[in-house]
Amino acid sequence: MAILQKHGKNSGADLASIKDSPADHFGPVGAQKKWPESSQNWSRPVARVWTVVLLLGTCLLYCARVAMPICAVSMAERFGWSKRESGMVLGSFFWGYCFTQVLGGYVSDRVGGEKVMLLSAAAWGAMTAFTPILAHFCSQPIVSMTLSRFLMGLLQGVHYPSLASLCSQKVVESERGFLMSTVGSGSYLGTLVIGGVGSLMLDMYGWESVFYISGLLSVLWAYCMWKYLLKGEGPIITLESLGSAGTQSKLPRRNWLRLFRQPAVCAVIITHLCTASTFFTLLSWLPTFFKDTFPDSKGWVFNVIPWFVAIPSSLFSGCLSDHLISQGFDTAAVRKLMQFFSMGVSSVFTLFLCGTTTFPMAVAFVSATMGLTTFSHSGVSVNVQDLAPSCAGALFGVMNTCGAFTGVIMVYLSGYLIEATGSWASVFALITVVNLLGMATFLTFAEARRVDIDATKGRYHNIHI
Repeated sequence: MAILQKHGKNSGADLASIKDSPADHFGPVGAQKKWPESSQNWSRPVARVWTVVLLLGTCLLYCARVAMPICAVSMAERFGWSKRESGMVLGSFFWGYCFTQVLGGYVSDRVGGEKVMLLSAAAWGAMTAFTPILAHFCSQPIVSMTLSRFLMGLLQGVHYPSLASLCSQKVVESERGFLMSTVGSGSYLGTLVIGGVGSLMLDMYGWESVFYISGLLSVLWAYCMWKYLLKGEGPIITLESLGSAGTQSKLPRRNWLRLFRQPAVCAVIITHLCTASTFFTLLSWLPTFFKDTFPDSKGWVFNVIPWFVAIPSSLFSGCLSDHLISQGFDTAAVRKLMQFFSMGVSSVFTLFLCGTTTFPMAVAFVSATMGLTTFSHSGVSVNVQDLAPSCAGALFGVMNTCGAFTGVIMVYLSGYLIEATGSWASVFALITVVNLLGMATFLTFAEARRVDIDATKGRYHNIHI
């Protein structure tokens, strides 16, 4: 594992030398340099406000996303859907979600992540609120719901790439871990809120109310963000703004090939792929594991407790990583430490599940696994912003697309292993192997120096598509 090292006293000289001879600092592998912070960075009070707003936005994102799974049984009874048809509706979200990751990051890098996030939130919020209307007034509800879920995936697919782009452009390096981990905890908070409040609304007012409330709240969030944070500025995205690189120079497309040949870039893609795959697998199969292994267990226990653990764990990882960096520890070493906990230590508790015989111990091990997994918000998820801040959104989109596709493949593979072996140990062993592969890749090749620069020029050039 990487050894944490503090920067020496000469780090200030390094900062000065960057301005004098920037081309010399593309540097050898492993060289860790501090880069001048942009004057456009948020001040700390402004960053804290945006952190809270983005946390709420991510929470509402998941409320809208999980509304359909919460209401799927009631809607299937209402419209006479079979299991296969329900699965088609639920699965259509994933395909849309994959297709806009890179596009969302690319547009965010060009015009600003806040604009992309605002427009998409208003769109998917309105789509969520109109879902019951589409279901009731369409002659073929199965068709309208499948298309609406596909469109929801398209609209929500830009959220995390635009968030990565926004963070790389506006947040200083020593505070990115806290912002990303805090905003990332919004996904767990949203799952808890819609699972608890949404279930009550479903029983008391019907499935339509879940869509109406979550959708209208999302639109309200987008309006407040536009009114109070963007000061009412029109979130207009023009072809001219997409075609220009602003004040930054533009390199030919072949420079993306150079970027992907960087070992550190390949490392973050592979590591994120492994992290997403194992997370999707646990998220999909843990409820079935508890029902098969502990038939008398209470669903609300294993569906709620791990998420309650994940929220403070995510916040703690962000505070810890930012504190270590602010104390002078090497940024790359801190990212590796966070990822070691996320994929290495969590795998130990995953393996413990193989021999678990009591329900409380199983819940404890799952909670520890899910809590430690959140450390990746301060590891690989932030590292992409260290490596390529000028194209962090598009690069994160590539990572998320790969992670989503491989996640679905691994979920199917896990189902095959359960049927073939009749043992959950094979699934937990597979998760552990994938985690260790990702961790080894990250610990070996991860860096925190910028790689989105042209080493053949006498000045910096940011890479754009």
